[in-house]
Amino acid sequence: MKTMTDPRTMQQEADALRRAGRRLAVVPTMGALHEGHLALIREARLRADVVIVTIFVNPIQFGEGEDYARYPRDPAGDASKVQAAGADLLFVPVAAEMFGSDFQTHVSVGKIGLPLEGASRPAHFRGVATVVAKLFHITRPHVAVFGQKDAQQVAVIGRMIQDLDFDIELVVVPTVREADGLAMSSRNAYLTEVQRSEARVLHASLRSAAERIRSGDRSAPAIVGAMREMITSRSSGLIDYVSIADSATLHELVSLVSGQRVLISLAVKFGTTRLIDNIHVTV
Repeated sequence: MKTMTDPRTMQQEADALRRAGRRLAVVPTMGALHEGHLALIREARLRADVVIVTIFVNPIQFGEGEDYARYPRDPAGDASKVQAAGADLLFVPVAAEMFGSDFQTHVSVGKIGLPLEGASRPAHFRGVATVVAKLFHITRPHVAVFGQKDAQQVAVIGRMIQDLDFDIELVVVPTVREADGLAMSSRNAYLTEVQRSEARVLHASLRSAAERIRSGDRSAPAIVGAMREMITSRSSGLIDYVSIADSATLHELVSLVSGQRVLISLAVKFGTTRLIDNIHVTV
């Protein structure tokens, strides 16, 4: 496996591989890799001749008071995991190379970035879209692989690919979970033992909501209310949002319609650790 840190050198390598007729896949990450990330790399391996993994803790997607400075970092361990998972190239730039002192250009995200995470983190998706656009230009992929756990991020990136005519196939891999259902996340490492036990209620509430829908409940507010009650009664978690929205537009729903595909999502804070999770359900 080859490791690169310079954006221009990475771009030249990707260009050469494309000229040679190789099919490239990129897996963008922020490091602190776990089994969820490795599942993305393995999926990329099935879809391309060359797998590029990027590791970059992107400063412009973190808001004031968020955890950029303390975000988990394990460069040596990450490199070992990336190689074992079958990647060919590892791109690990530094912020100064990605965003110079006079960086002025950003990708502006429209209404798909406003609800849910966007409401709680107003500048987040502008930062995400900007860095992903840069990574796409640098790594020149035919395929980009993301995880379903970050559902709104997937929607934003999919919209950007469509709107800005990136010739890239977006592949979304199902959320990888712990044995008790908790979605794997780099931020899980922040949780205390008690918080980790309580966090199981997040997936339980999503499953309960899905079962209510399958049983015929069509009132989104009632289902959301039941989820909120389950979370608050079984944990110390502070709810940021619980939502049932249209999967395509992310517009909040009131009455569910048969055949409709919906995104049930949530964000809950345990101490200083904010966790997100979601599932898609067809009504």
